[in-house]
Amino acid sequence: MRYLQLHEDRALPLDPTARDIALNLYAETRSLPLVCMHGHVDAAVLADDVPFPDPARMFITLDHYVTRLLHAGGVPLEDLGVGADRDPREIWRTFCAHWHLFRGTPSRYWLTHELVDVFGVELAPAPETADELYDELSERLAEPEFRPRALFKRFGIEVLATTDSPLDDLSAHRRLAAEGWGEQVIPTFRPDALVHLARPQWAGEVADLGRLAGVDTGDYAGYLEALRRRRLDFVAAGALATDHGHESAGTDPLPEADAARIYGAALRGAVSERDAAAFAGHMLYEMARMSCEDGLVLQLHPGVLRNHSRAALERYGPDRGFDIPVAAEFTRSLRPLLEAFGHEPRFRMVAFTVDETAYSRELAPLAGVYPALHLGAPWWFLDSPDGLRRFRQAVTETAGFYRTAGFVDDTRAFASIPARHDLARRIDAGYLAELVARRLLDLDEAFETAADLAYTIPRRLYRRPEPLTG
Repeated sequence: MRYLQLHEDRALPLDPTARDIALNLYAETRSLPLVCMHGHVDAAVLADDVPFPDPARMFITLDHYVTRLLHAGGVPLEDLGVGADRDPREIWRTFCAHWHLFRGTPSRYWLTHELVDVFGVELAPAPETADELYDELSERLAEPEFRPRALFKRFGIEVLATTDSPLDDLSAHRRLAAEGWGEQVIPTFRPDALVHLARPQWAGEVADLGRLAGVDTGDYAGYLEALRRRRLDFVAAGALATDHGHESAGTDPLPEADAARIYGAALRGAVSERDAAAFAGHMLYEMARMSCEDGLVLQLHPGVLRNHSRAALERYGPDRGFDIPVAAEFTRSLRPLLEAFGHEPRFRMVAFTVDETAYSRELAPLAGVYPALHLGAPWWFLDSPDGLRRFRQAVTETAGFYRTAGFVDDTRAFASIPARHDLARRIDAGYLAELVARRLLDLDEAFETAADLAYTIPRRLYRRPEPLTG
């Protein structure tokens, strides 16, 4: 029978000198508040504040990092409660029987942190421990201190940004604001579904957008106005950012007549794939223009082929772990946007990638010269110990630390948030410690930088938009 362990120096440098420095740096940042500016926790979870139903839903079914690897190991997604009703205890037993699949993965790190540090369990998942673990975790989840809001406070979360469609009525956020949580749980404007014209549901959703905004979206001008109005609704609800998940980082603007023509063709169900792709890039440019007006930070997550398995999409819906990276290009793709807005004082942009080759070749040089552009933390397949470390190695010499945007947890698994931030803080402490040990950075600067990376930088970057004057 195995027991779970959280080593104090986990993920820190092997060299004893650097490790000792890193432990001191980490000690200064480990208790700083968590700034969670990109994630996928449903605001209703906190608005309702009801106990989490069971360990299977808490740790497995809602976490596609977990379900995708179990599925790759031969477990049908239905057996994990995805798109089907299953006995949560049986789901948990399946998970425990496949615990070995997570060895060496960041999910293993996060899950261990959750089980030990958040829930106080000691037994490692295994077939023979599954029921005992399930019962112990079920007892914890029934206790008041493990309800969502209690965990939120215990985790030290200062602000948590959800990710929301422009079609969301934001009712959960209004309920939270009415109870004094409006500054802590805020929405993020994600218009992807409304800018990708080839989606079968697009025309109906654009009509819904018009009804919510009180604007006729029967033409391109009305469509833009509806998006502007919904953005302002989000700002009023506390939003600090928009978020855009495009396959390409292209931002070429279209002549207004061409954009209107493509929009009209889409309404008739006659848009071509080429025109739809051009319109999506054009809308990134337009979203940057709108950010100059309303001050929302533009977050761009390109380079991912969404829903790689059409069969899985049709059977289970999106966000089931089938988003697969593709090569991304930024230098030419972002040029139109950055030439137009890269020096605008009110415009702030954060670019993410899952194509590591772009870090040092394109993104760091771009962020090292355009004041508006910042580098997003590694996400999806790169928010791992070595992925986070490679990020610092790739970008720091060109862009420094202060052109980065802070860590994002990018998770639906609420209990994993502190584990993900903890790992990022450990990796940054280790990287800074190695610079100190090599006499490339003074120790006092390392302490200051560690706190800035963990807290000060994201708080300053994702600041409340200044009202327009004049």
